[in-house]
Amino acid sequence: MPSFDLVSRPWLPVQRLDGTTAELSLREVFAEAATLRRLVGDVPTQEFALMRLLLAILHDALEGPALLEDWEELWEDPDSFAAVGRYLDRHREHFDLLHPRTPFYQVADLRTEKDEVASLNRLVADVPNGDPFFSMRMPSVERLSFAEAARWLVHAHAFDTSGIKSAAVGDGRGRNGKVYPLGTGWAGGLGGVLAEGDDLRETLLLNLVAADTPGARFRPEDRPAWRRGPYGAEQDREVADPTQRPSGPRDLYTWQSRRIRLHHDGSAATGVVLSYGDPLAPHDRRFTEPLSGWRRSRPQERKLGRTPVYLPRQHDPARSAWRGLPALLESRVTPVDGRKGEPPETQTPLVLEWVARLSVDGALDSGRLIRARTVGVVYGTQQSVIDEVLDDGVTLAVILLHEGDSAYRQDAVSAVRDAEGGVRALVDLAVGLAQAAGTEADGPKAVVAERGYAELDGPFRLWLRELGRRTDPGQALAEWRLDARRILGALGAELVDTAPRAAREGRVVVRRNGGRIWLNDTLAFLWFRSALARALAGPTPPEAPGGNDDDSLENDDR
Repeated sequence: MPSFDLVSRPWLPVQRLDGTTAELSLREVFAEAATLRRLVGDVPTQEFALMRLLLAILHDALEGPALLEDWEELWEDPDSFAAVGRYLDRHREHFDLLHPRTPFYQVADLRTEKDEVASLNRLVADVPNGDPFFSMRMPSVERLSFAEAARWLVHAHAFDTSGIKSAAVGDGRGRNGKVYPLGTGWAGGLGGVLAEGDDLRETLLLNLVAADTPGARFRPEDRPAWRRGPYGAEQDREVADPTQRPSGPRDLYTWQSRRIRLHHDGSAATGVVLSYGDPLAPHDRRFTEPLSGWRRSRPQERKLGRTPVYLPRQHDPARSAWRGLPALLESRVTPVDGRKGEPPETQTPLVLEWVARLSVDGALDSGRLIRARTVGVVYGTQQSVIDEVLDDGVTLAVILLHEGDSAYRQDAVSAVRDAEGGVRALVDLAVGLAQAAGTEADGPKAVVAERGYAELDGPFRLWLRELGRRTDPGQALAEWRLDARRILGALGAELVDTAPRAAREGRVVVRRNGGRIWLNDTLAFLWFRSALARALAGPTPPEAPGGNDDDSLENDDR
């Protein structure tokens, strides 16, 4: 009888601390975690999905941690993962990809009414729909090794697209052999966040949130998918009761959002049956899903008739991770109509609050560096295709997460907002130069903003990395402002030097107060210097000819 045992067979791609790569089994990954830098997925979202699988195994094997003290023992004990090997042996049959009754993450007898078997394209996310020439697998996926099929199987449950899917026999949701869209895989709706340490062992432990974390709602009966099955074609009846499911991170990390069955010829996967599994409404899962930020949703509050309602805060593909730092570091409160006591507009990821707690309680040194890794997906065309995969991160000291000493966090957030204000001043300069030359401004706005953030990207990441080691965060912020002002000032001068000759000559333009002024490159640059100094808290240069720029050009960006 064919078998592919994930406990003992290599299938997880890893990078070792010396930079070399390998494929390891589940047992080997946990045994060698301290010598591994990270998992290396076929795409970043696959790595995120596999990390969630490893975390679910670790939570279940260790039966916790229930308390912070339990976690500290694990952190200090170099052999803390020893129990995982015994756990995998106990549940070994559930980790066999080809098991006749309980195949890993699959339904053994899953079939459609017409016994259709789809191409493996349905499973593999790096084959763009309709764009096969942009894939190394052109034009389709005919076969997958069992190791690769296992990785994409985990990824499908986490990130599979929505759209119309074939109905499996026994699924009451089917109509004319089809099930209509029920949403993406659970992780596809998240703005994924991981706390990364120096090696895979540290990374796993940093994301192993204890059950006594304030606000966490981890039920004692929380358990992963392989201890709930076997699954059938239909939706799990327990899912209909939101008071019972999901029961905690083990449940969510292994959520069976799809019903899948691999077809194979004994040596490789050759096709797949893939249908809908257990859909899950995204609202208010913050305290059972640690690996995402959250945002308040007014439309959902009106629909559900209660306040507040939070949805996952997904990453913006147009913003690098450091520009999203305020959302990672602080829960933002915006009073409505002057009322105080309003719920926060955003909530930080629970995993970062957990790391902050480790710092506050002394389990981690406040100067220790971690990398806040951000992973996500942008879907297109009614979530039926993957348009973009996002992967970024910022290295910062855990003191920036410290609630008891907020100076570092506040200065880091101020540095981001100051930088954005400086880039806005640069964009305004590009607009002013375009108006002085009598040309369209939309094109230059986008190009200049991208250039400004690109020039600030490297310096800001280095500054943020060193911030936690500074004794005076206020002085560090002042130095960053000077550095950003120098970088953006040089870009502004370059814009003026390369502006069309017509901008040098200038033309009459209408100001926001209705007055008219002769605008040329010199005046636009003086306004820029003033705005840049204001944005980056430096001394204001001499006033530009024509008066204060508070009533300068009409501009959508002001």
